[in-house]
Amino acid sequence: MQDMKDIIDRINSLKAEHNAVILAHNYQRPEVQDIADFTGDSLGLSQQAVETDADVIVFCGVDFMAESAAILSPEKTVLLPEKDAGCPMAEMVDVISLDDVKQEYPDAAVVCYVNSSAEIKAQCDICCTSANAIDVVRSLEEDEIIFVPDKNLGTYVSHFTNKKIITWEGFCPTHHQMRADDVIKAKEEHPDALFLAHPECRTEVLDLADEVLSTTGILNYAKSSDAKEFIIGTENGLLHRLSKENPDKKFYYLSEFTICPNMKITTLESVLNALENMEYVITVPEETRLKAKEALDRMLAVKRTM
Repeated sequence: MQDMKDIIDRINSLKAEHNAVILAHNYQRPEVQDIADFTGDSLGLSQQAVETDADVIVFCGVDFMAESAAILSPEKTVLLPEKDAGCPMAEMVDVISLDDVKQEYPDAAVVCYVNSSAEIKAQCDICCTSANAIDVVRSLEEDEIIFVPDKNLGTYVSHFTNKKIITWEGFCPTHHQMRADDVIKAKEEHPDALFLAHPECRTEVLDLADEVLSTTGILNYAKSSDAKEFIIGTENGLLHRLSKENPDKKFYYLSEFTICPNMKITTLESVLNALENMEYVITVPEETRLKAKEALDRMLAVKRTM
């Protein structure tokens, strides 16, 4: 096994050689986050890929994230270090099943969470993130909304609109496993801590939250808050960045089991292999890319109202 310092030095050398940039999602392993040029949420990283002048994007995340980067930056080479890094929630919706529901609700607009494949994005009217989902739904003229693939986020959004939300039966296994009992126990153990929850959690968990926020929202809130202790209701990888950015504050897992296995597949060795062998290249067929980009562009044009 190679020495960690040797791996990092080799990665940095290959980055310069290939004019590459490394993007890491907030849920990645700490050492992968630390080697990255930029760390953030899936859409923010894809937008960062657009802005960089790098020729190669090494996306440390899961497949739909690398696809989003390829959709927005088709002229760049996008590498996913682990080809089997998929997203269970994104895999819970397919084009044929979605088309069936669209036929059932012909007057409904289809809102697609960015945590979905390029193929699904291409079949939707507009995309959304966990941070702007409410604004996206409010921006639409239609009174009926088919919301895919996350039923928990869709249900959360339904509380802020009079529109009929037809939720897909998909969910993030990592967030969906969190229960109200976990929150109650954590609050008993840390009575002075605020509970910050991601909207991919069940309603019973969100009802107990002090704030419901995206990963970026959690980071910003923790940084600006006067509070000194926080219970974090999302994938545990976020605590690495939270602790780095707020050394004077304490952060607690909601549960030690709140871990996404797919987000933890990528290692420093994976990143090194990606740069050494230029694999695994993520591409999106042009027709699909253009349609998916339309849905993303419509989302980016929506103004915040909250």
